[in-house]
Amino acid sequence: MANLAQFLVETAQRQPGRPALRLGEQVTSYAELDERSARAAALLRAEGVRPGDRVALMLPNVPEFVVLYYGVLRAGGIVVPMNPLLKTRETEYHLDDSGAVLLFEWHQAPGEGAQGAAAAGVRHLAVEPAAFGALLAGHEPLSEVAETGVDDVAVLLYTSGTTGRPKGAALTHGGLRHNTEVNTVHVQRMTPQDVVVGCLPLFHIFGQICTMSVAVRAGASLTLIPRFEPQTVLDAIARDRATVFEGVPTMYAALLQHPSEVDVSTLRMCISGGASLPVEVLHGFERRFGCAVLEGFGMSETSPVVTFNHPDRPRKAGSIGTPIRDVQVRLLDDKGQDVAPGEVGELAVRGPNVMKGYWNRPEETATAMPDGWLRSGDLARQDEDGYLYIVDRKKDMIIRGGYNVYPREMEEVLHEHPAVALAAVVGVPHTHLGEEIAAAVVLRPGAHATPDELREFVKSRVAAYKYPREVWLVDTLPTGPSGKILKREITAPVGPGRG
Repeated sequence: MANLAQFLVETAQRQPGRPALRLGEQVTSYAELDERSARAAALLRAEGVRPGDRVALMLPNVPEFVVLYYGVLRAGGIVVPMNPLLKTRETEYHLDDSGAVLLFEWHQAPGEGAQGAAAAGVRHLAVEPAAFGALLAGHEPLSEVAETGVDDVAVLLYTSGTTGRPKGAALTHGGLRHNTEVNTVHVQRMTPQDVVVGCLPLFHIFGQICTMSVAVRAGASLTLIPRFEPQTVLDAIARDRATVFEGVPTMYAALLQHPSEVDVSTLRMCISGGASLPVEVLHGFERRFGCAVLEGFGMSETSPVVTFNHPDRPRKAGSIGTPIRDVQVRLLDDKGQDVAPGEVGELAVRGPNVMKGYWNRPEETATAMPDGWLRSGDLARQDEDGYLYIVDRKKDMIIRGGYNVYPREMEEVLHEHPAVALAAVVGVPHTHLGEEIAAAVVLRPGAHATPDELREFVKSRVAAYKYPREVWLVDTLPTGPSGKILKREITAPVGPGRG
């Protein structure tokens, strides 16, 4: 059966008593998770949800998210995961665009979901653990799992909207099953003895598949953390004897700078994705915590993993590794032709993990996949061993006086400075050069460095046209729901040649 929910059913049959979810001291076994998701499917049927209907989930990392996620799939519905922090107009847009028939919202949310649902004319149900448990108890478990094909849509995942209004990436049961299977067996090599730290938001594809779905497929235990805080994560690793941690670069930087001396020696693998991990942060984290960090690459549109530093192959720091099984990649120029070996091109992807298309957007789907190869928007190069390296986002490349400058290269240099914790390099308008290079920098706790010192540090290490002329210090950098730095929200002080 192609239905992604079948993984849960099979795992519950194999090991009903093993812990599936942990939230603090609360533990949910696989038998309990299976039964509750079957009751959720019955609840959805009672609410009039039919196969193919879209059901929106606006919940943090709590057991109820997992129960409803698999409940929707068991009923044959399509899950529409949504950030609980969305405002009313954003909620209304997501519900309207997806054509959702029902919204589940966490009871502690500020009410934006309820207002958005009212504006969209969509039924709304608040999820409070005790009341929700009683509600489920009133429905007999739906024993069967809806029949679905590999090309049937399972999840409608909305992109961040960096190039316009968010678009729903239609991810299929087949694509999500493939990515889950490959990640479980070949990449993470997950077993029932593993304990995975789930601090990545489950409404985001990275947390949803690489932590939740992989853990369920393997029969591992998933420790849920509703909000990332370094001490909370470290305490959870020690308490639950976690073996796998998965995060984005800002999480690794925060853990590296945190002063706690909690024992995390049970970790066997750390995984980084969502953005490029600075090499200095990778090495610093490994030195301090004694656990290797494997970096990969993925997108919402690819379910998500495309490439990875496989555990059975040599790892290359700074590389996103090589393609996972059954997935192909190419590096293309602006005309859609393969670039010469060693040169930079846009990463294009083809494989069973690629989305069916953007929901109700045939023209944008055709633009993203003009020849069956999904254009990622990321510029990359490939070395002689086939390992790929992300150079930068295509849209983030800075053209200064006719020269191409890749922000990631400058960020890597800034991270080599002992005082730097985080850095983001952006292009800012310039009257003569077109764009000037600028950098916003967060210093390590207790460290000191001036903008002039940082500027000279980079200047001494790169070509004259590359280094940031404008450097300023900030307390924090803006991040999205997954912890990824949002460069579009970085505002530079007015500098020479601008204004």
